[in-house]
Amino acid sequence: VFSLLLALVLLPPAPLVLLQRPLEGDSCGKCNLELCSKPTHCPAGTVLDQCGCCPECGNVEGQICDLDKVNHFYGQCGENMECRLDADETKFGEIPEPQCVCKSQESVCGPEGKTYVNICQFNEAYSEKRRNINIKHKGPCESAPVISLPPQDAQNFTGNDIIFGCEVSAYPMPHLEWKKKGNKMFLPGDDAHISIQARGGPKKYGVTGWLQIQGIKKSDEGIYICQTKNKYGTAYASARLKVIDGKLCHPFLHNPPLTTGRVPYQNHSCMWL
Repeated sequence: VFSLLLALVLLPPAPLVLLQRPLEGDSCGKCNLELCSKPTHCPAGTVLDQCGCCPECGNVEGQICDLDKVNHFYGQCGENMECRLDADETKFGEIPEPQCVCKSQESVCGPEGKTYVNICQFNEAYSEKRRNINIKHKGPCESAPVISLPPQDAQNFTGNDIIFGCEVSAYPMPHLEWKKKGNKMFLPGDDAHISIQARGGPKKYGVTGWLQIQGIKKSDEGIYICQTKNKYGTAYASARLKVIDGKLCHPFLHNPPLTTGRVPYQNHSCMWL
C-alpha cells in the first residue's frame, strides 16, 4: 500500500485544459461554445475569433483589417469581403493600409426597388431587419429617373455668368435636357451665349448636367427647367434666374451709400446692396 501511494505522489500533474475563450495574449485551449458570448449588431455578419471558436462581429466595408489570420489587431473582414491593400495610395507617397473590400462589385436590386452598389452594402442595410430578406435580382433596379440634386435659384448682375446644375439617377441611364419656361425648344438652340454640358456620375447610374449662360442679359431672366427621362418615366425640376440691371459698386472706387438695408441703392453707374 505504501508503494502504491508513493507512486501516485510521484506522478506528474495532469495538464490543465482551457474550456473558455482565451484572453488577449493567451494560448487557445479547447473550444467550448457554451462559454462564448453572442455578438450583437453586426452589419457585416460574424466571423470566428483568433482561436476559431467564438463568433465575433466582422469588419465592415472600408474598415482597416488584418491581412492574415495569424495577427489579430484590427480584426477580420465580414461576409463576402476580403482584406486588400490599396495600391493607388502608394502613387501619392502614402503608406497603404489594408481595408475590407467586397468580393463582388456588381450592383444588386433590393426588394424595395432600391439599387445597392454591391451585395455587402445590401447586407449592411438589412442587418437590423429580418435575416431572410433576399435581393430582388442582380444588377441595378430599373426605374424612372429621380432628381437627387435639383438646380437652385440664382441672381446676378447683367454681364456676369451663371451656372445651373442638376443631378439625376436611374437605370437605364436617363437623358437630361434643359428648357426655359415659355419656350418650346430645348436649350441651347442657336443661342451662342448659352451652353449645355453633361457627364456620368458622381454616383453610379447617375448623370450630372449643367446649363451655363455667359454675359447674362435682362431677357435671360425667367425659370429654367431640368428635364430627364428614360423608358420608365420623366422627372422635372426648375430654378428661377433673377437678373439685376446694373453694376456692383466697388467699395474702393465709390462712396458707400447713406442708407442701409436690403433695398438696392442706385448710384448712377452702379448699385449697392
